[in-house]
Amino acid sequence: MIERTPADRRAFVLMLCFTAMRSGELRGLRWSDVDLAAGVAHIRQRIDAWCQADAPKSAAGKRDIPLTPSTVNALKEWKLRCPKGDANLVFPNSLGRPQWAQDLENRFWKPLQVEAGVVDERGKAKYGFHACRHFGASLFIESLGWTPKQVQTVVGHSSITMTYDTYGHLFKNPEADSAAMARMDKAASAVS
Repeated sequence: MIERTPADRRAFVLMLCFTAMRSGELRGLRWSDVDLAAGVAHIRQRIDAWCQADAPKSAAGKRDIPLTPSTVNALKEWKLRCPKGDANLVFPNSLGRPQWAQDLENRFWKPLQVEAGVVDERGKAKYGFHACRHFGASLFIESLGWTPKQVQTVVGHSSITMTYDTYGHLFKNPEADSAAMARMDKAASAVS
């Protein structure tokens, strides 16, 4: 899908996939909240269902998210073409105003999936924006080896229970468990 993403949407898709941000947080991101030199997005607001700026979903929603180098490069390129508006949004509509989630999903996200062949058995787009949040969090765990606490902080969960309930199955490493049990058995044998 990333390969088929038009240049003017590349930064959006990279942010969507590699930050685990909520759709409203991404639509509410301001250029003043992005530190391109440090490669960090500071989540300080979101755009709600009525296209109004609001505080993040919870106290834990206010957080800093590291960005991949390719995402930083895409943001630098996008910043040169980004429509200007009073809100200084990173991903505004063509008039510089907040984008409606439904418009973004129906006019861009679903057609992109269909074009890339990411469809269900009926040929319809397979995933909503929230699936990218899970994709990003899964990458943090499986590719980066982040701890549950790191994942909780970056995805903005208000409790570690939420993180474990959602992603606990990814933290388990059966090989490590077997190896640990073998070491424990060996240690117990040495004592007896």
